[in-house]
Amino acid sequence: MKHGQISSKELSEFIRERATIEEAYSRSMTKLAKTASNCSQLGTFAPMWDVFKQSTEKLAACHMELVRKLQELIKEVQKYVEEQAKNHKKTKEEVASTLEAVQNIQSVSQALQKSKENYISKTLEQERMRKEGATQKDLDKAGLKVKKATETYKSYVEKYATAKTEFEQRMTETSQKFQGIEEEHVLRMQEIIHSYCQSVEETHIQIGEGQEEFVKNMENTSVESLIQKLAESKGTGKERPGNTAKSLTHSAKPRKRKTFAIPGRRRDKDTDSTQVLTFTLTISLNSFYSSSDSEDEDEPRKFHVQIKPVQTNNGTHQHKATIDELKASIGNISLSPTPAVRDASHQHAVTNYSLCFTTFILFYLSSNSRLSNNDLLSLDPFGPTSTGSSSSLPHSSVPPPNRPTTPLGTATIIPPPRPLSRPKLPAGKLTGINEAGRPFSPSKMSNSSPPPAAPLARAESSSSLSSNTSLSTSNTPTVGTSRGPSPVTLASLDALPIAVAFTESVNAYFKGADPSKCIVKITGDMTLSFPSGIIKIFTSSPSPAVLSFKLSNTSRLEQIMPNQQLLHSDSSQSDTNTKDFWLNMPALTAYLRKSSEQNPAASYYNVDILKYQVCSNGIQSTPLNLVVYWKCTSSTTDLRVDYRYNPEAMQPPAALTNVQVLVPVSGDVTNMQSIPNAIWNAEQSKSLWKLSDISDKSENEGSGSLRAKFELSDGPSIPATLAVQFFSEGSTLSGVDVELVGSGYRLSLNKKRFATGRYMADC
Repeated sequence: MKHGQISSKELSEFIRERATIEEAYSRSMTKLAKTASNCSQLGTFAPMWDVFKQSTEKLAACHMELVRKLQELIKEVQKYVEEQAKNHKKTKEEVASTLEAVQNIQSVSQALQKSKENYISKTLEQERMRKEGATQKDLDKAGLKVKKATETYKSYVEKYATAKTEFEQRMTETSQKFQGIEEEHVLRMQEIIHSYCQSVEETHIQIGEGQEEFVKNMENTSVESLIQKLAESKGTGKERPGNTAKSLTHSAKPRKRKTFAIPGRRRDKDTDSTQVLTFTLTISLNSFYSSSDSEDEDEPRKFHVQIKPVQTNNGTHQHKATIDELKASIGNISLSPTPAVRDASHQHAVTNYSLCFTTFILFYLSSNSRLSNNDLLSLDPFGPTSTGSSSSLPHSSVPPPNRPTTPLGTATIIPPPRPLSRPKLPAGKLTGINEAGRPFSPSKMSNSSPPPAAPLARAESSSSLSSNTSLSTSNTPTVGTSRGPSPVTLASLDALPIAVAFTESVNAYFKGADPSKCIVKITGDMTLSFPSGIIKIFTSSPSPAVLSFKLSNTSRLEQIMPNQQLLHSDSSQSDTNTKDFWLNMPALTAYLRKSSEQNPAASYYNVDILKYQVCSNGIQSTPLNLVVYWKCTSSTTDLRVDYRYNPEAMQPPAALTNVQVLVPVSGDVTNMQSIPNAIWNAEQSKSLWKLSDISDKSENEGSGSLRAKFELSDGPSIPATLAVQFFSEGSTLSGVDVELVGSGYRLSLNKKRFATGRYMADC
């Protein structure tokens, strides 16, 4: 057993070291992704760095997700180490009688051996004296010694037989106990290793999918697409600018320089107070002329330009050139070809001149604050500003589809009307205890609220059914979002991952110690979680694969209320223990599309599929049995609460966590003594016990008592109803389960949990 504890601790350290390595690797990949984002964004290769960056970030996310899973696994191992130490201590006390049996048989064996040797010695001595002819008196003395040795030897033989029987019995029982402990130890270690392997395997699958996506993105990035992206990002437009009536002409002869002005504006003749910007354009046009041109035309053509800005009135800095006037001025700039032009391509060079003038004018006007930044950004020099329009498509109204003959049927399914709001389950009440909708939200903790539930620890989930989804039994569905973006992009040819969660609420009322007076009602709901990437696959396919599933152990359900807008079932099924369902895919697609429009940043979307009520068997269906005893006098009140863990109520048995017991006590309590320690709230006149996890591995197999003595100043107290709260992960009270039918989908996570609704007890 000691070696078992050592191996458990060593395994925990090994997993912790692996998590440290994965975290360091993830951080290094994150730094590498930042390096890719800092690479040059110029040239045709620039878009490829985005692909590198996204792929590296996804790889880092995969490894960080593995770190999170390993850390959760380390917590499980540490919890097992603590349980193992308690079990070993308990076992040591139980086998104390075996130690006594071992020590007893060892002492008896030694005494038996000595008595045997004494008996043989005395017998040989008597025989020797007879042969030597000793006197009768000496022979009689020797005979007495032999007789005494014989009796002693006989008694020790009997004692040894008794000690041996007890030793064999004790050792058999103890050996079986030790073997059971070792078998359980090896089994738990195997479960831990299996979880470890599964986490690593899921990470490798994610990495492989990410690499496959990277390869596809690289293969789909063609030379033409890179050139096109560069042209779109650097180009000045898709249409050629046209010529206007006015033009600037060039000639080999000297010309009088003309200043540039905006039409319709008065020129200021005071050139002394006017800043004139002068520059020269020098461009070689040799390739555009024939060999018969003169030598003068072989020289680079120079154009001397002066731009005289419009003056402000009264020293104010108002904008003097409007957008329309600037566009008109720029439109008037053009270059006309000379008679010497023999090639039509020369017109392209002339257009380039116009572009040069346009660019320079925009720069100059912006530098002199003639236009605001917004005006410059919205300016289109070569055409009117166009505005886009939006249009909406009408919705069709058709009945929902019939059940498909196969989950992957290719028949066209006509979509039903798109829901205007989130689909809601029928408003019909489940029979039983009148239960007010009370959110059991981990995000709003109080003294009577449970701690946040652990997030889903899986690649596509673990996390898809978020902690924002409350444990309430409200009939209004809720949209849940994921804890973060998925590191894997879905491919249409893969089996699409679906996560499912069963959440149940147990309501119970215990009256005294009579089990027949216990009233129990258990309700639950089933939620499906879809990754955001699945919406694109659904919308791109004219007939997506129909999602079908089978519920098992439905004979334990008293009532099932499916979501009528999304879910269909066959009422003619003969098997009472299973029930088949399939989803209305057009309605599901429309709902998921609407959810993504409302919350585009979410990575997962939760859909309430059905609610159900569980058949209860009285107190046997409650995971924690309660009995309350009150003894009230004018000066004191004695309270005792007995509880017992009931593993048979759960499928499978699981620990009850965050157990809290709240008891109101009247009579003006002045002092409280309790075992175990409780918290007294004087303002509310309530005592609160907070207990550790309760399971069959707890002390007394989960049974115990809460005791308190209250001293009163205004007694006696009136016995009140106490309330209990707890929850459990990994189990349900109904035992209902789900199995996907057909291909096209895979169940990535099946999460089960239950919590208390109104859990009360009276004396």
